[in-house]
Amino acid sequence: MLIGYMRPYEDDFNCKHQLKSLKEHFCEMIISEEHSSAKKRIQLNNMINHLNQGDKIVVAKLFAIADSTRHLVELLETLDAKGAYLQSLAENVDTSNESGYPFYDIVKHLVEFQGDVISEKTKKGLLEAKQKGISPGRPRKPDENVQRAIIMHQSKKYSLTQIKEETGISKSTLYRYLEN
Repeated sequence: MLIGYMRPYEDDFNCKHQLKSLKEHFCEMIISEEHSSAKKRIQLNNMINHLNQGDKIVVAKLFAIADSTRHLVELLETLDAKGAYLQSLAENVDTSNESGYPFYDIVKHLVEFQGDVISEKTKKGLLEAKQKGISPGRPRKPDENVQRAIIMHQSKKYSLTQIKEETGISKSTLYRYLEN
C-alpha cells in the first residue's frame, strides 16, 4: 500500500504542496500531522506501528518524516525490520529500488561521518584550550574547602549533610577526595 505522510513546515505550513504531490503519486492513504513539532509525532508513530510488509511511505521531502539524519536512520531501520519502504519525491529516493548503493547505508555512513566531525572538532577545541592554559570540565573546588571537609569528616563530629552545608562539598566529591 502507498501511504502518504505529511506534516506542516515553514515552506508549506498548510500542507497544500505536499498534499498535491502525494495525490499525484497515487497514495492510497494520506496521513497528516496537525503540528510541525518534532515531538509528539502521534500520526507518524501510529502509522509505523501499523505498517505491513511491502507498504511504502511516500513523503514530499525527507524533512517531512525525519528531524535529523540520526532520526532518519532509526526510521529506515524500523521500516527495514517491517519489510516496508520509504520514498521521498524531492530527493528522488526510493528504498524499494534495489539497484545502486542502498540509501540506508548512505545515510548511516553520513551519521557516522557527522559523529566523527563533531568528535574531531571537540578534540581540537580541547587541545587549543589546553594550550591556552584553560582546563576543561567543571571548575575544581577550592582546596581549603576540600581540606576543611576532610577534617570535618575525619573528626566524626559532623554528618555529611552538615559538611555539605558548611563547605559546599557534596558527599560524592568528598568520597572521591578521601579515596585519593
